[in-house]
Amino acid sequence: MDFIDAYLDDTLRSTQAFCGDARHRRVLTDMADAIVAALRNRGKLLVCGNGGSAGDAQHIACEFISRLMYDRAPLAAIALTTDTSVLTAIGNDYGYEHVFERQVLGLGQPGDVLLGISTSGHSANVLRALAAGRERQLVCLGFTGAQDGPMVEACDLLLQAPSARTPVVQQIHIVAAHVICALVERAMFPQG
Repeated sequence: MDFIDAYLDDTLRSTQAFCGDARHRRVLTDMADAIVAALRNRGKLLVCGNGGSAGDAQHIACEFISRLMYDRAPLAAIALTTDTSVLTAIGNDYGYEHVFERQVLGLGQPGDVLLGISTSGHSANVLRALAAGRERQLVCLGFTGAQDGPMVEACDLLLQAPSARTPVVQQIHIVAAHVICALVERAMFPQG
């Protein structure tokens, strides 16, 4: 019970810190606005991350393509974490740090949006993807944890979850993703 209480208390404190900080609300709004602008210009959202963040990348792309709050047309989003042939070929031929970069260079177009997710902020393959995104003139967004790191400079907009604990950071990331997707959904398909 002590572990459960401590974990839930940590989650509650971090979530309250996230919800209570107006800077986070502004970043969520600005990220949603960037995605809306891309989609309205026939662009797309690319999403990448490793491990649990890879799962989050797929979850986020799913919400855009399928639906979140209500039925509507699909929104263009691609998780760069799902094609095992591409991932293993790039990993084998170029190195694991290039698995997302090569996809951004191949799929990204100026005006698209790239969301890189790294709880530590130091994932080499996510950082290389963001650098490739900048090179291809994509809008570069990031989700990370509380610590400052290279993602601060690599992203046009960065959401830093107010925790250094990976599971808590991931919980806040998915809440943030749901808010962003809901804002995009409402902007693209307003409900009476």
